[in-house]
Amino acid sequence: MAIYTLPELPYDYAALEPVINPQIIELHHDKHHAAYVKGANDTLEQLEEARDKDQWGSINGLEKNLAFHLSGHILHSIYWNNMNSPKDGGGGEPLAADGVGDLADAITESFGSFAKFKAQLTKASATTQGSGWGVLAYEPISGRLIVEQVYDHQGNVGQGSVPVLVFDAWEHAFYLQYKNQKVDFIEAMWQVVNWQDVSKRYQAAKASVPLISF
Repeated sequence: MAIYTLPELPYDYAALEPVINPQIIELHHDKHHAAYVKGANDTLEQLEEARDKDQWGSINGLEKNLAFHLSGHILHSIYWNNMNSPKDGGGGEPLAADGVGDLADAITESFGSFAKFKAQLTKASATTQGSGWGVLAYEPISGRLIVEQVYDHQGNVGQGSVPVLVFDAWEHAFYLQYKNQKVDFIEAMWQVVNWQDVSKRYQAAKASVPLISF
């Protein structure tokens, strides 16, 4: 069975300055993300042991741990690729001239305008209670984009939604640089959004046929 591995960053630690400093990127990726990968793999081993021994006393905790660590791994893997240096095309908004017109149209259709979408995702990310994420996700039943507040890594999520753009609102993502000013960090994040990556994720999500009918 394949185990989870820590992906390489698509850029160096200093690539996202001044929005995110190199120390944060290094700690965030090499320590925090790595811990979620290890946690997911360790939990899979513990579940295998429980199956082998037919001992299920800790099943509730193991299932919760797997959801937490695996979701943390997945969201962080998206997060790194969702960002790009402003000098390499990060930031701004999705435009048809940049080859992401379908995404731009979907945002306008789902939220009314890019400005309204930006305001909603900014507010959702900045006001997430405790630790969590602000997420733009594709919802396959309605075929529209939605914004979600994700608590921890796995709570408060619409089942079946596919994340395409994620803003990490955990303190470890910003505290060394922004202190307790989470809203300043979220506002700055818009300067490094990689719309090419978001568009690819949107297209892939839209191409998946949901196996649910009503």
